[in-house]
Amino acid sequence: MPRNIPLFIAFRLLFNARFYYPVFAVIQLDYGLTMAQFAILNAVWAVSIVVLEVPSGALADRIGRKRMVVAASVLMVLEMAIIAFVPFGNNTVIFWAWVVNRIFSGAAEAAASGADEALAYDSIPHAEQKTRWPKVLSRLMRLSSVAFIAAMLIGSAVYDPGLLNRILGYLGSDWTLDKETVTRFPVYLTFGTALCAVIVSSLMKEPPLETECGGEASMWSGILAAGSWILKTPLVCGVILAALVHDSVVRIFLTTASEYYRLIEIPVVWFGVIGAGFSALGIFTPKLAEWLVNHGKIRTNYLIVSLFCFLGLVGISLAIPYWGVAMVVFFSIGFGLLNFFTSHYLNAGVDSKNRATVLSFRGLALNLGFGVISLVYGGILRMLKNGPEAAGGESVYRESLFWLPGIFLVLLAGLLVYYRLKVRVVLDRGSESTE
Repeated sequence: MPRNIPLFIAFRLLFNARFYYPVFAVIQLDYGLTMAQFAILNAVWAVSIVVLEVPSGALADRIGRKRMVVAASVLMVLEMAIIAFVPFGNNTVIFWAWVVNRIFSGAAEAAASGADEALAYDSIPHAEQKTRWPKVLSRLMRLSSVAFIAAMLIGSAVYDPGLLNRILGYLGSDWTLDKETVTRFPVYLTFGTALCAVIVSSLMKEPPLETECGGEASMWSGILAAGSWILKTPLVCGVILAALVHDSVVRIFLTTASEYYRLIEIPVVWFGVIGAGFSALGIFTPKLAEWLVNHGKIRTNYLIVSLFCFLGLVGISLAIPYWGVAMVVFFSIGFGLLNFFTSHYLNAGVDSKNRATVLSFRGLALNLGFGVISLVYGGILRMLKNGPEAAGGESVYRESLFWLPGIFLVLLAGLLVYYRLKVRVVLDRGSESTE
């Protein structure tokens, strides 16, 4: 089983570092879609993930994690092939091609979520899992940061016909590329990485488990049993809730980060560079996270994440011109620590046969939490826009930033109450070794 670990890391890099991310919204508009269609496509993608997240995890626990990882990579090939080869010119055809793309993309995300991590974790000898997994996560996060930086820079570069034509001229070529031609270049590159992901996932091996995946119960009864087990296991439920509280509010800001940069007067040309620069922090954060899980307590580690997130939310609410970009550093570090801690503590607290199902519940909780907070934030924006002192779009967005620290504190207070009533009792009884 040792080769499953490097194959898992390679799969994550190929699956997640997509070359069209830095121009994701722009590329859809250049295909001929409208902003309204863009919003519809985002909703289609989100619904696909929410509907398929837990069933795919339960299926992975029943038919094998490798099969679901291979299925995820094949779905990625299909999602990219559709938009790589759809003809330009007919808006209706292009829109429905993107609808299918978003459905396949959501299905691929759901199929990979939980299954790849469960396969990798169970490939480590049982006695070494809690000590080796943080090292695996540390290596994955560092390499993911490098891969994401490369994807951001390359994806932006190949989307610029002026830059490519200058390079061709420097090389002595007579070719000239127009905008329509280069529009697909990031898609072609991602299609190539999808094909590589199929090869990598096919080379994985299903780890032998002490008990057969899923047992004899039906898939749906397995889902209900896993959900019931999570609710009855305070520590695991607490870890998922902690991830939800921090992820949902911070992700509200991250999805509007470009608007924030514009608000603090950062030129648009620097957006991609800033994103790549903050991704570079992921090279250093894993070592800190690894040290904290080995030497710190669970509650202390999550309080550190809370501190980073709160400082970041307060910082962006000030919207300091130019220098306000430094506030995003808190989110880069806090988010990296959060993902590391959540993966480590969840995998350590779950048995092998239901691991993928439980990890899928984590993904479902995060997406539902983000959806609910998005509705709350949308209500705040409407209230500010239609209130007695209504202002323009930029002013409304600026005022809405003042609400985010308050929303976060309310959610954090609820999490702390749950901790004192449920989790602390378990830890005080000495049932969790990491305490």
